[in-house]
Amino acid sequence: MRIYFLGIGGTLMGSLAQLAKEMGFEVSGSDDAFYPPMSDQLAQAKIERFEDFDTRHLDPEPDLVVIGNAQLPRGHDAVEYILNSGLRYMSGAEWLGTYVLPDRWVIAVSGTHGKTTTTSMLAWILESAGLSPGYLIGGVPKNLDRSARLGKAPFFVVEADEYDASYFDRRSKFVHYRPRTLIINNLEFDHADIFPDLAAIQTQFHHLLRSVPGKGLVIAPCQDESVDEVLQMGCWTPVARFGEALPRKPVDMDNGELWSAATAANDGSVFEVALNEATLGRVDWQLLGEHNVSNGLAAIAAARHAGVPPAIAIEALNAFSGVKRRLEVIAEVGGVTVYDDFAHHPTAIRTTLQGLRNNVGGDEIIAVIEPRTHTMSLGSLRQELTTCCAPADQVFWFRGENIKWDLSEVITNCVVPAQQFDNLERMMEAIAKLPERRRHVVIMSNGSFNGIYEKLPGTLRDR
Repeated sequence: MRIYFLGIGGTLMGSLAQLAKEMGFEVSGSDDAFYPPMSDQLAQAKIERFEDFDTRHLDPEPDLVVIGNAQLPRGHDAVEYILNSGLRYMSGAEWLGTYVLPDRWVIAVSGTHGKTTTTSMLAWILESAGLSPGYLIGGVPKNLDRSARLGKAPFFVVEADEYDASYFDRRSKFVHYRPRTLIINNLEFDHADIFPDLAAIQTQFHHLLRSVPGKGLVIAPCQDESVDEVLQMGCWTPVARFGEALPRKPVDMDNGELWSAATAANDGSVFEVALNEATLGRVDWQLLGEHNVSNGLAAIAAARHAGVPPAIAIEALNAFSGVKRRLEVIAEVGGVTVYDDFAHHPTAIRTTLQGLRNNVGGDEIIAVIEPRTHTMSLGSLRQELTTCCAPADQVFWFRGENIKWDLSEVITNCVVPAQQFDNLERMMEAIAKLPERRRHVVIMSNGSFNGIYEKLPGTLRDR
């Protein structure tokens, strides 16, 4: 069977292409550009790829075209050719649900924040337990050699994204996955380009919840009103909780299982894991922040449902190295440490910076932010952007071409000193001219940021 992936350079589509290749299909695909790490993974898998969308690549006709959801709308030349030619096609999420996930014990990780990290933790725990899981992760885990693999039955761990599947399937991707074990990390308004409000996102999450069997398990936070509202729409599966159990409205399906943490270090780098107040062990790892403590608890709970004893899960997390582009140190120049962080949402910006602040104490923190995601670039969360940088000492905002609104309102109202730039070189020069002192520069964007990750360390060295 010949499968052609349209949009193969994306994280999901490139990962699916690797799974298809591993399954023995003949695989090729195209995209408008390729960047590491996915370009490297596709090359390693020896997958033929084309850096354009020329319809000639679809001759001879493939047996199936898998269409991604990034910049592939009606009117796109390749999409129109596929439709006019009567080629068989489906979305990436549907392909995964149809060809890979049937007969697997699917463990899905959903939520606004922490999906990639939690999925990576969970895949690593199952791998450490000798279960050789299949997985698909929307990032590159440092403990594993690639972002996707088939693994061995029964377990398959998948990052379950709420973004829509394609231009012709406006449902969230995760409705195709039908998990037996489901983590809902948290829930906030996001993806303002396709969802009008939080209620619309909650509807999609309830569609997901409806697909979990009664003999499965839902793992949800103790303190997230938006998640509780979804559960209260109707839940037919036992619900385990993680986090701090403060007074709240219970859900009928709560099974009494509470996972909690007692932090031994206020930066989240060391914590005790407890199940119903019985201490099970200590995690002492490389990650920072309370958000990662929560991610770790959810991963341990899901692994236990798959049969992994908590002691083994805790031992695995002690050896967990994290995920690329999640507060990843990319350079150290003199007294300046430079980090790369994905930072897709104001909440993610705040929790990441707070975790770093708790770790570095009084050292100076400079946040360098490109509000590039659809939600931030549309200005939907501009009020949150004025306060999310509170743990930093100052902020350098970069206004790229895709940003549709004036950042001056954020600059004026920002709770820490802030500057705006629309020229990358001038911004890097301003950073390099800061007075010498111990400093942490956190580059925060979900894109290539005009190559700043490679350029800024060089600018700092030149100064």
